[in-house]
Amino acid sequence: MLKIGAPAPDFSLVATNGETFTLSRYKGQKAIVLYFYPKDDTPGCTAEACSFRDQYEDFKELGAEVIGISSDSEKSHQKFAQKHRLPFELLADTDGNVRKLYEVPRALLGLLPGRVTFVIDKNGVIQYIFNSLSGATDHVSNAKEVLKGLPM
Repeated sequence: MLKIGAPAPDFSLVATNGETFTLSRYKGQKAIVLYFYPKDDTPGCTAEACSFRDQYEDFKELGAEVIGISSDSEKSHQKFAQKHRLPFELLADTDGNVRKLYEVPRALLGLLPGRVTFVIDKNGVIQYIFNSLSGATDHVSNAKEVLKGLPM
């Protein structure tokens, strides 16, 4: 399991804007709130995404970028982002390799992809890990509190 204080594994995935997102491009520039979620347009995932949306400016003021990842396709992410006016990118991890790289466990007896949020500081170091399938909006408030304690 990845631990706080470990370097965040680098990866590249296609984002909703059609461009390739590479984590290492942000190193030295800004913190990243990387949240893994089970599925587009499900109740918990929609609540979480909309909570990140509603507080997105707070995250930007704290020097962070929010990035969501699920195994849904780029097309599914685009529909989900448009429907809920999400101002941040969603990444399509269709083969689950990044989920494995970040050791995100499955939930509910292995039936669902897990919901885990990582706060990665601008130096690329994991500062926070929160794993909770049921507390979808807690991921947002907890990540914000962690960011408040990090240097910008």
